[in-house]
Amino acid sequence: MQQSGAAGFRKHLSLWDSTMIVIGSMIGSGIFIVSADIARTVGSPGYLLVVWIVTGVITLTAGLSYGELAGMMPRAGGQYVYLREAYGPFTGFLYGWTLFMVIQTGTIAAVAMAFAKFTAVLVPALGERNILAELGPLRVSAAHCVAIGSILFLSGFHMRGIHGGKLLQDAFTVTKIAALLGLVALGIAAGGGGALGANLSSPWNASWSRVDASGAVTVEALAGTGIAAAIGVAMVGSLFSSDAWFNITFIAGEVKNPRRNIPLSLALGTGIVSLLYICANVSYLAILPLRGSIEAADVLGRGIQFAMDDRVGTAAAQIIFGAPGTAVMAVLIMVSTFGCNNGIILSGARAYYAMARDGLFFRGAEALNSRGVPAWALAIQALWSSILCLSGTYGDLLDYVIFAVLVFYALTVAGIFVLRRTRPEAERPYRALGYPVVPFLYVCAAAAISADLLVLKPKYTWPGLCIVMLGVPVYLIWRRRFHRQPDDAQD
Repeated sequence: MQQSGAAGFRKHLSLWDSTMIVIGSMIGSGIFIVSADIARTVGSPGYLLVVWIVTGVITLTAGLSYGELAGMMPRAGGQYVYLREAYGPFTGFLYGWTLFMVIQTGTIAAVAMAFAKFTAVLVPALGERNILAELGPLRVSAAHCVAIGSILFLSGFHMRGIHGGKLLQDAFTVTKIAALLGLVALGIAAGGGGALGANLSSPWNASWSRVDASGAVTVEALAGTGIAAAIGVAMVGSLFSSDAWFNITFIAGEVKNPRRNIPLSLALGTGIVSLLYICANVSYLAILPLRGSIEAADVLGRGIQFAMDDRVGTAAAQIIFGAPGTAVMAVLIMVSTFGCNNGIILSGARAYYAMARDGLFFRGAEALNSRGVPAWALAIQALWSSILCLSGTYGDLLDYVIFAVLVFYALTVAGIFVLRRTRPEAERPYRALGYPVVPFLYVCAAAAISADLLVLKPKYTWPGLCIVMLGVPVYLIWRRRFHRQPDDAQD
């Protein structure tokens, strides 16, 4: 049972709405930025596309695998519930802890700050340089106020019910899909000049360009296993840009015919976004040279590798639209990030609701208001996300936690094998495509990327593990004081 308080969850989300949540939560600002770092890491047009293609395959495979779990357990809480049912409440809590502390709230903070930064392109007074208050080491800028204001607005809006939230999500997602398709079409149409020729002349000459603190660039040629290792590291950016597709699983209690519509929305949404991202990078390569110089003054000279502030999308828009390109891209990213946060804020609170039902989160988060919404969970999520905005640590935290995210993804997909053995009688209206081969390959791929990061980027992996492990004492304390049987056992 998914009811609590004065009213239960309202099933307002159709297959269309669910797919819009998947797509809208995935497309933020990453596709317009992270290709610069990927280009520096792999150093060739061919391997840039390989990174995005592999990311798309991995993301689609995960979505198809999650479909079995979503069809089997179409309840609010999504991935938290899957991990709890497969491995027990301890593993479920560690995921929920990391979700609340960093994964969901850190993403909300990062996307909100991206929205604020691009708003400042149009209205400079709203930028980070406009300091409004100084409280000791804490400096509150106009950009912080814009970011936090957007979080509070969306959180308050979603407290009014799911119906308005889905309409807002549908509108923003359709708008940014159309805008991204337009950018792709115009970029490919404008291509064919010197940039495309340069990219086609040496598509597979891989190299790793590292920039030190002084701005000096060292280039290392790559071959053999070095290329595979570089691709694994480069995928940090593309995986984060393709993340958040699982948010629809959190909100399963409000989806019509969830056993059918959630698996379908996961497959459709991840497939569409992966294809859009690959096409966007083809568009970039059509009009911008991949290789460039950090000292160049123009967008063609800097190339994709050294686009100013890594804003590859803005550089492409300047080629297409000329001087107004910066403003055009700013508007596009504002729409994209606002719509992205709409879906993430809407969905995330349902995971904390499920944790609270098990006695593993703040007690008030388990209550639904008169409109069938976990209003307290939304408020707690908004508060912590706003604190992360002010702290300025959200970007570092997200970098740190990518290793943990991959581990939780692998554990969740491996949970299919566990639950097939422990709960063979459970209803499974959708079964993972290509089982057992496809889910097994996904687990292997996630494990390989995690191992690659553990070796080549230890400063990003060990802090992430520490964040997860900090949840161990919290779990022991919380379990002793508040723990209850899982929601289903109560019912």
